[in-house]
Amino acid sequence: MHRVVALVRPVQSTFELGCAAEVFGTPRDGVPGYYEFEVCAETPGPVPTTAGYAMAVPRGLAALDTADTVIIPGWAPVEAPLPPRVRRALLRAHARGARLVTICSGVFALARTGLLDGRSATTHWGRAEQLRREFPRVRVEPDVLYVDHGDVATSAGAGAGIDLCLHLVRKDHGAAHAALVARHMVMPPHREGGQVQFAPPPPPPDALDGLLGWAGERLGTLSVADLAAHAGVSSRTLARRFAAQLGTSPGAWLLARRVTEARVLLEDTDLPVEAIAARVGLTSAVNLRRRFRAQVGTTPGAYRRAFRTPE
Repeated sequence: MHRVVALVRPVQSTFELGCAAEVFGTPRDGVPGYYEFEVCAETPGPVPTTAGYAMAVPRGLAALDTADTVIIPGWAPVEAPLPPRVRRALLRAHARGARLVTICSGVFALARTGLLDGRSATTHWGRAEQLRREFPRVRVEPDVLYVDHGDVATSAGAGAGIDLCLHLVRKDHGAAHAALVARHMVMPPHREGGQVQFAPPPPPPDALDGLLGWAGERLGTLSVADLAAHAGVSSRTLARRFAAQLGTSPGAWLLARRVTEARVLLEDTDLPVEAIAARVGLTSAVNLRRRFRAQVGTTPGAYRRAFRTPE
């Protein structure tokens, strides 16, 4: 049996822990049981939870010494230091071959071990910039649902913890078994796209002396040459200003702005994809689908089904 041990701390999020428990620790009729699931804490005993109750955790850090997979189901507040005893226990587990897995903010604890230095990792899109700022040696990927290096793995927001756990089951025991577990959970065995589709589109930046606001009202017919003409500068000068103030090129900004507007129209209107493509200046449904998938990680149709605002 593969031993999965979740390391909890006060105040523990019940949902992140529940993601791991549902996949690895819930017996189901007709589903072979390949995992043993256990919970431990630095200090055994009652552990407060975000739901307002305390859970009894009888095992201490010694439980990590025989774990095949260690899960850190969140770490709140994310600024909380990693206690030296916990750090040593995690490093010992990793050194003997255990797989270390984090859900959502749990990546902040794992990053403090140094095991993510020079590697890619993810977390909730709302914490990605903080992770990048606090751990500059970690390559933060804010657009994906999870990142798996084999010995360490990280997930995005709490719900993406289920995606990662099912992915690990798929690696351990094959796609058919993972699909069976997912079916019992009434979950898709594999979710399309990345977390970028869940992050709200950023507000249009207020920069370049009102040029961007002017451009946002004319996306359907606008070109980079039009931007330069309205600003009264050459295309080369415009490119320098975009690079200095926005860190991107006029063409890349214009494309991103068009995809952002397409997201809004898909959520808020019933316009067909062809009409949306024309309105935002992407000329055709084919082009919109190609650009949308490249930037958002899914199709316009799938995005609309997931995020269409109810009347």
